[in-house]
Amino acid sequence: MANAKVIQAKQDAVDVVTGKLQNSVSTVVADYRGLNVAQVTELRKQLREAGVDFQVLKNTLVRRATAAAELTELDAVLTGPTAIAFSETDAVVAAKILNDFAKKNDALKLKGGVVEGRVIDADQLKALAELPSREGLLSMLLSVLQAPMRNFALAVKAVAEKEEQSA
Repeated sequence: MANAKVIQAKQDAVDVVTGKLQNSVSTVVADYRGLNVAQVTELRKQLREAGVDFQVLKNTLVRRATAAAELTELDAVLTGPTAIAFSETDAVVAAKILNDFAKKNDALKLKGGVVEGRVIDADQLKALAELPSREGLLSMLLSVLQAPMRNFALAVKAVAEKEEQSA
């Protein structure tokens, strides 16, 4: 009977990870080998504050979950010690925090991940992490949209001033 309980517990763990893979906007897989306890604690704290769930998981368990979630392309990065960050709200925040932490701590290596159901490699993950925040992108868009109106207003003002001078 103990075996049935163990198997059921493992299946429940696979179901939990499958749910996280399906419900997360982004999932980042990293190799944490070489980080000491203080560094891992600091990383977990930063991720927790951002609303990101960070777990160290067995690769076989994650492979079963990726098969259930139909994300088997992710299996290629599931080698060696694996830590996974699940973000259910922001597609970029986990990648940003892990990428910034990896810049300060060479021991942390980004392996790949899933963003909005699409498997991406480490280079794409780093490119995503380098993007400005959503608010930053919106302000850039707003300034681009305002530029023609501002230029038009300046041109109209210049024409009006020129006519006032000639009059």
